[in-house]
Amino acid sequence: MALNDLKSALPGYAKDLKLNLGSVIGNSDLPRQQLWGTVLACAIASRSPRVLAELEPEARENLSPEAYTAAKAAASVMTMNNVFYRTRHLLSDPEYGNLRAGLRMNVIGNPGVDKTDFELWSLAVSAINGCGMCLDSHEQILRKADVDRETVQEAVRIASVLHAVGATLDAEAVIAQV
Repeated sequence: MALNDLKSALPGYAKDLKLNLGSVIGNSDLPRQQLWGTVLACAIASRSPRVLAELEPEARENLSPEAYTAAKAAASVMTMNNVFYRTRHLLSDPEYGNLRAGLRMNVIGNPGVDKTDFELWSLAVSAINGCGMCLDSHEQILRKADVDRETVQEAVRIASVLHAVGATLDAEAVIAQV
């Protein structure tokens, strides 16, 4: 199992990550599509080749072709949106908020899967990319759809662990080459 390979690859100082990786993926209460869509979207958003290479095959096995594509689309469109909306929020001139975005994001309106799942994946990617506006927007949509806070938090836990695993493994790969 790729999850065990990732855990084995982590150095001793990252024991907490090993344990967390096993719990957020291996012991998640999320339905399979929500779990593996979140894992795939976050693996992509982590920008870690190792994390993506290890987890993508299992995500593909656990997702329908539509959900697999939608999770990749969530990672793609949210990476763009997170930069745009985070920048808009961080700029001190509020007039940028009145300008038309002018960016295509049609997949959000028609992701090809349950909108709630897509919103959850979008929220998780937004957590990795640190866009407060996007986090608030997706969390509000999820809460209006009667998604409980525990589910939202579970997606954020997955995002945080996968991002940390990716950063740690990528750093160790660089250090090994020095």
